Amino acid sequence: MPIEVCCIGGFSKTEGNSVAIKIDEEVVILDMGLSMEDYIKYTEDREDISARSYTQLLKVKAVPNYTFIEEWKEKIKAIIPSHGHLDHVGAIPFAAKLFPTVPVISTPYTIEVLKTILVDEQMNIPNQFIAQKLNSSYKLSEKITVEFINVTHSIPHTAIVVLHTPYGKIMYANDFKLDDTPTLGKKPNYQRIKKVGKEGVLLLIMNCLYAHEPRKCPSEAVARQMLKEVMLGIDSKGKAMIVTTFSSHIARLKSIIEMGKKLKRKIVFLGRSLDKYVRAAERLKLVQFTKDVELVRHWDKVERIFKKIQREGKDKYLIVCTGHQGEPRSILTQMAAGGFDFHFTPGDLVIFSCQVIPVEVNKKNREILETSLRGNNVRIFRDVHVSGHGAREDERDLIEMVRPKHIIPIHAENEKARIVQEMATQLGFKNTHVMLDGQRITLE
Repeated sequence: MPIEVCCIGGFSKTEGNSVAIKIDEEVVILDMGLSMEDYIKYTEDREDISARSYTQLLKVKAVPNYTFIEEWKEKIKAIIPSHGHLDHVGAIPFAAKLFPTVPVISTPYTIEVLKTILVDEQMNIPNQFIAQKLNSSYKLSEKITVEFINVTHSIPHTAIVVLHTPYGKIMYANDFKLDDTPTLGKKPNYQRIKKVGKEGVLLLIMNCLYAHEPRKCPSEAVARQMLKEVMLGIDSKGKAMIVTTFSSHIARLKSIIEMGKKLKRKIVFLGRSLDKYVRAAERLKLVQFTKDVELVRHWDKVERIFKKIQREGKDKYLIVCTGHQGEPRSILTQMAAGGFDFHFTPGDLVIFSCQVIPVEVNKKNREILETSLRGNNVRIFRDVHVSGHGAREDERDLIEMVRPKHIIPIHAENEKARIVQEMATQLGFKNTHVMLDGQRITLE
């Protein structure tokens, strides 16, 4: 069988997702992500990337190692990220130039995020960008057609990527959840997923991040209700209300704005990354937040906004800001340390509409931040959130819909991959391969 898979990143550890698929003498790279824990240790920044070289980042293991496919370099036809999160696209500004004539093909929001990052960081890459609508296909060569199937996640325009080849279909379902009641965008295209499955899937490469949780991931509509219960159900008269969440989670931000309007508070979004992801979504007309929200990214303007808030009364505002993981340079961490001339008073509300990403640097930073907030007698609401990743029952459903000949789990360490392997075996799927970064497999 002339199909070979190189598991470049996201197999030995959770992040830095990247896979290369060789079909005869043509190669496609799926995802090109940062390893965020290593990147944070190196740069102390979670959501904004700074201009470093690929060589520098490779030394600290923050980017995928493309020496694994050195002899395939001249055969690469495309770089295809599945969605716009940094652990899937964040290495493109550094690594894509290793393959300067190779186009980057993805969904419109993913491409817009990449363009925004490059402009924001004053970086350039020689690669052509090609935006492809969800639920459409792109003919890459005589032998390979790429399809982008709509699926739900915590960022717009996430796709299950399908490579149609003469030897069978390769389905790349990295980050996904099966959400039938999304608050932004459409539910997964089950009809197409099942049809591709009936046509014959040689390989399913599937996210296994929450394989250890025996449940179905709740809908984003549940997170919206959780926000409603906290933001509208708690007496916040005379108190500051601060919400922090993932800057790329446009659906969550939409719900936060909705609650802020019901509270009749002026809504301000503070921080570079919020500005970056929101403006990218507005350019594609996915949302129109700026009619209801003041977006502030520059430090001097942030300071002016806080002076205005102090002058008019902090209970007149809903502050949405960066800092959900306790990042040292984020707005919320600076506020907690007494920055911006903002002073917490007992009973002020801080809502974390997120979970702590379970790596040591994040856990440490969040604990420092929450300790500081508790010192000000602030009311803290943690985990007002549902994940964007499917859990074990979502993974089971996808396997049974697709019925692949081979399965490779990705986006977690081997312990979770083995849980998928055990589950798949129980379902009658015997070819589940637990891989490490740098390993290859030839499909038969």
